[in-house]
Amino acid sequence: MNNNTTTHPANAPLSAGLDVTRRYFLGRGAGLSLGAMALGNLLGRPATSAALPMAMPVPGRGDLPHFAPRAKRVIFLTQSGGPSQLELFDYKPGLTEWAGTEIPDSVRQGQRVTTMTANQKQLIMPCVAKFDRHGESGATISEWLPHLAGVADELCFIKSMHTEEINHAPAMTRFLTGEQIPGKPSIGAWLSYGLGSVNRNLPDFMVLISRMQRPSDQPLYDHYWGNGFLPSDYQGVRLRSAADPVLYLNDPSGLPRHLRRGMLDGLTELNESHHQRTGDPEIRARVSQYEMAYRMQASVPDLTDLGDEPDHVFEMYGPESRRPGSYAANCILARRMAERGVRFIQLFHPDWDHHSRLQSWCTARCRDTDQPSAALIKDLKQRGLLDDTLVIWGGEFGRGVAGQGQWDSIEAGRDHHPRCFTMWMAGGGIKPGITHGATDDFSFNVADNPVHVRDMHATVMHLMGIDHERFVHRFQGLDQRLTGVEPARVVRDILV
Repeated sequence: MNNNTTTHPANAPLSAGLDVTRRYFLGRGAGLSLGAMALGNLLGRPATSAALPMAMPVPGRGDLPHFAPRAKRVIFLTQSGGPSQLELFDYKPGLTEWAGTEIPDSVRQGQRVTTMTANQKQLIMPCVAKFDRHGESGATISEWLPHLAGVADELCFIKSMHTEEINHAPAMTRFLTGEQIPGKPSIGAWLSYGLGSVNRNLPDFMVLISRMQRPSDQPLYDHYWGNGFLPSDYQGVRLRSAADPVLYLNDPSGLPRHLRRGMLDGLTELNESHHQRTGDPEIRARVSQYEMAYRMQASVPDLTDLGDEPDHVFEMYGPESRRPGSYAANCILARRMAERGVRFIQLFHPDWDHHSRLQSWCTARCRDTDQPSAALIKDLKQRGLLDDTLVIWGGEFGRGVAGQGQWDSIEAGRDHHPRCFTMWMAGGGIKPGITHGATDDFSFNVADNPVHVRDMHATVMHLMGIDHERFVHRFQGLDQRLTGVEPARVVRDILV
């Protein structure tokens, strides 16, 4: 089972048939654990339930938020595949002088590349986009992002992000769960578990995936928005761009509403009886999900029907905004979720993995996302929501300075690069119009103010009123937390 924090009642019957779980048998279900029996034998005395120590108090979420939050909700615009910081934000005009030469050993420092480019020379490919400075902040933004350039003074660019993983799945898993191996809760699940939603008719954590115009070969795994070892009602709920946005939500044809209500009430009684006998927390999670699904039968159609949005909203979000499932339409849905109090909203836009034809494919992804992302910032601001909504834009890593393939060909691309990449944040307690951190002249290594993915997680939690070191969940005998056991810090320089 998922949660080891719950103890079982000492008087529960051991002869519960198939209801006896491993945790029940090995724990307190019979008033005696196998560990206690073994310890009793070693000490030469009988092990009795009276000899067991009192259970230690379980730290966790009882005192959340730890302090006044700056943000009430998060919209995470996840760009899957590794957007090229060199073409979008991290302007390096000096690379022209190095074009076609190998990356100096003093810069590369023996760092690995993927197997896709390990057997080719690492020849420098200068940026293929033009840059300019924008706003009073003077932010350097690519010509491929003209709409974001228009809101430059609302954004905080972090150009010194870094991670360890060089391949997509482990890097994205680290990016969203804090660990490269699946099994840990995602950041949205942690915040949902700790803070919950102010709208009881919608889930705390909702997920939208762009419906691409062409097939994408990059998978998006469920554990990216999974609950890990937290109760299952804290996993992200994915909305589909289909007639049924949530599968199996609607009642069968001909089933009256009052009959469904009666069925749920009966199930709740049975489940509560089961919970009293076994203490399994997933039973109550199941009841909670049944009740949420019942309420969502009315709330989801209201949320996803964009018919009440005026024409000027669609014009602001761009020509794709009327196409269901597009990134633009999903940005409008994200704003509607924010208005309704959803705690964590995550959009996934895939196909940023440009190993070839960088100039054509990267510009296509910019066209998908530039205007809607900028419109979301403007829309939230004009509705008074930006101050307490944290918007995050970024991918799992960046791209390398060497060209993949023939560096001076229109077919050239860039390989994965975890040593430095750029993200931006806005609203929710973030300083607007600043750039934090810097890379070296090759955009290969962080040169100033490094920000690890763990630091980003700690900062997001801080803005939501949570001390990341105190917010833990006991699992497998350990106090687990999003930021793990390695050092993580709040990036205070970017906070208002």
